[in-house]
Amino acid sequence: MCCCIVQDDDHRVAFTSIAELFRNYFSDTDLVPSDIAAGLILLHQEQDKMESCPKEPEEVLCHSPSSLVTDGLDFELENAAHYMLFAAAAYGWPYYVYTNPFTALCKLNGDCCGSRPTDSDITGSDRHNFHFGSILKITGLQYRDFIHISFHNKIYEIPFFVALDHKKEAIVVAVRGTLSFEDILTDLSADCEDLTLEDVLENGFVHKGITQAANYIYQKLINDGILNQAFTIAPEYKLVIVGHSLGGGTASILAIMLRNSFPTLKCYAFSPPGGLLSKTLADYTKHFIVSVILGKDLVARLSMPNMEDLKRRIVRIVANCNRPKYQILLRGCWYEVFGGDPDNFPTELDGRNQDALTQPLLAEESLMVHRSPSYNALDGESHLHSPPQYPHLYLPGKIIHIVEECSSKRLCSSDIKYTASWSNETVFSSILISPKMITDHMPDVVLNALNSLSQEHGSCISCQTRELNTNVV
Repeated sequence: MCCCIVQDDDHRVAFTSIAELFRNYFSDTDLVPSDIAAGLILLHQEQDKMESCPKEPEEVLCHSPSSLVTDGLDFELENAAHYMLFAAAAYGWPYYVYTNPFTALCKLNGDCCGSRPTDSDITGSDRHNFHFGSILKITGLQYRDFIHISFHNKIYEIPFFVALDHKKEAIVVAVRGTLSFEDILTDLSADCEDLTLEDVLENGFVHKGITQAANYIYQKLINDGILNQAFTIAPEYKLVIVGHSLGGGTASILAIMLRNSFPTLKCYAFSPPGGLLSKTLADYTKHFIVSVILGKDLVARLSMPNMEDLKRRIVRIVANCNRPKYQILLRGCWYEVFGGDPDNFPTELDGRNQDALTQPLLAEESLMVHRSPSYNALDGESHLHSPPQYPHLYLPGKIIHIVEECSSKRLCSSDIKYTASWSNETVFSSILISPKMITDHMPDVVLNALNSLSQEHGSCISCQTRELNTNVV
């Protein structure tokens, strides 16, 4: 597939880096796809059994509900709901058509062609003006509110736009998330590189591909005078950087780069990738970045150490299950769709001695014979004390974690209610298996959750106001 892509030096370097990561990750395992599927099913049911306990180990709050910091949560949720519109709008017409499947094309055909902006306002192709028309529809802004729009898309070079938000009195830089093959290559270029900041930190590790994307936008904003133009028009406005997924990670690193020049800037990163910043940089960004994570979003927990941990858990649970694979897959499919009680499949060594493990169960026999590092983790705690193969990278800034009030509901649930709380990076140190681990990452789902929380907060304020007025009378 990669040979069919028009390649340049950046593509070849990215392919080499990604291939090396894949080689290191898969070199010590010999599992067939059905083994992995069975392992994920068993892990999900084991996880659900743990969550049914009175204490939920994955929920760790960094502040108590009575903390003063909690008072700022509603304010940040209201801002996040507002700026998520900009992050979603950066996806252009695919997002607008996805969220309005029956009316989008008619509206875009009727409105966009007659109001095509001049070529100097837009870089990159926008055939039939669909992208820009969708951005106008989603944000509710006027054409005159946009300073710069870029649809140019290559590896490490992702689309973004700069607009004036008069409601919040902000200059908004919105960065698009993953939407093309080039964006996927940027995501997968997950090597670490140093990011040196003058007068702030000596150094810090960051995601290589996302950092190069942030550097591309930084050069455009500064060298092309885009931000200077924006602040000339609205000098009293503040700078806000937003993005979803890949865009959220890029916006975070871009905010770090711009912080010295714009000390009051704020960044809202929606569902950013988990393997983004070293601990030192992640702590530094708590002053100006807010990350918003929904549920058991896979991407927010995606890092090489977490993937290594998932691989070890799959190997362990697969190698120690003595049920036929077809039973696990059939029962698992029923459980994922219709719910019910988790099946009581063996998930631990159950007191068996090491000789009992020489007989292959679900795992491939070669995995047992060659004694790969992942399988050696079954021997005991020795693997826990070995040095990590990949450095630990974390989510940026302060973290708002949004969860459903009832975690047992399935994909077909309706009338979902959400709760939000401040969280910390330890909550996202392990990949959680769930039917919603992908859907919780989708921008429309994140936006709906934020709107639901924002509306609920607004209704509570109205009730309190009416009650106060009644007491005064």
